[in-house]
Amino acid sequence: MPYSHHSHSGQFCKHAVGDLEDIVTEAIRQGFRVFGLSEHVPRYRASDLYPEEDGLTPEDLMKQFEGYIEEAHRLKLAYRDEITLLVGLETEYITSLDLDNLGGILERFGEGVEYVVGSVHHVRGIPIDFDLATFQSCLGTFDGETEQERMEGYLCAYFDAQYEVLERFRPEIIGHIDLCRLYIPHLLFSDYPRAEKKLKRNISFAVDYGALFEANAAPFRKGWDTAYPGEDALQIIVKLGGRLGLSDDSHGKHAVGLNYPRLADYLKRSGVTKIYYLMEGERGTGVRRTKPAVVEGDWWDDTFWDRQPE
Repeated sequence: MPYSHHSHSGQFCKHAVGDLEDIVTEAIRQGFRVFGLSEHVPRYRASDLYPEEDGLTPEDLMKQFEGYIEEAHRLKLAYRDEITLLVGLETEYITSLDLDNLGGILERFGEGVEYVVGSVHHVRGIPIDFDLATFQSCLGTFDGETEQERMEGYLCAYFDAQYEVLERFRPEIIGHIDLCRLYIPHLLFSDYPRAEKKLKRNISFAVDYGALFEANAAPFRKGWDTAYPGEDALQIIVKLGGRLGLSDDSHGKHAVGLNYPRLADYLKRSGVTKIYYLMEGERGTGVRRTKPAVVEGDWWDDTFWDRQPE
């Protein structure tokens, strides 16, 4: 569908490319109707900066985020007749410092942040999606006599961190719910009963407060044959009544709408009959305000799919 709730630009994210306006104009060119801007919140310790951020400080990241909010709202106004832009952010949870400061950001910017993508990218303070070696070093921090025990410990820690983000902030979008298996895409949660129980807990909680679970196309460009969530997690979401919204998780104009036809095929063959998106809600409340809406009719019949590149 012509909706995405998760994107980044090189202007405000050093592992992406291009200016934010380039992302927006490409989304317009492709016929997107609603497009979410969701740059990462700042990190607060120099030790948490990535190699590509060499020379920057946590203070620089905060200034960069402030610049993002200002530019995103400028673009929202400038292109309002061509596309609905939603100005959001994507969470980080490395230590409790990140969550405390996220609370401060949401209070400071009020309705300037219209929605939150609730994501976890670290376990025990270690990035799990940076590269394979760093992921393996994270696994190595877990005790256990067997690889099965260590893996289950890792998965449980990931889902516990995710639950804390959900419980504290109730994000409108649940970001790549099973990012924990980026480098192990064929892992089945049913092989790890304690972790699967925590996944179901998280899904149930998010369903109860009305979140959308993103169907995220990024894994196709990372060698997966499914989107996030993978097949087992997707079926749990569907069974528990979860609502799905689309995201391209683009990191530059080249990835806007990338692999959306594959995403559509995956959802169709998985029996997903309804797709949702966020729409703007009432303003003037001082807090973020978007609300989910269902795509009317058969979502797969939209002419948008006919003009999407692979």
